[in-house]
Amino acid sequence: MSQEAAPERAMPEQPVQQSVPEQKGSGAPKGLLQQMEELMAALTADLSQLDADLQSSADRLEDRASDEPRAD
Repeated sequence: MSQEAAPERAMPEQPVQQSVPEQKGSGAPKGLLQQMEELMAALTADLSQLDADLQSSADRLEDRASDEPRAD
């Protein structure tokens, strides 16, 4: 059996877009660094709120545990 090599086809090159997609309703598009800073700020705020919620839950559990009489 013989194997025939398929002729190489030249694929037309697609233009590479380097532009950042426009932000709707905000005027000028934001740079990647600015977007990352905003995401990090939002993440930090969310984590701070989660930490506060967990701390208050832990405090309530400690208060309940101290109110219960011990079975000796």
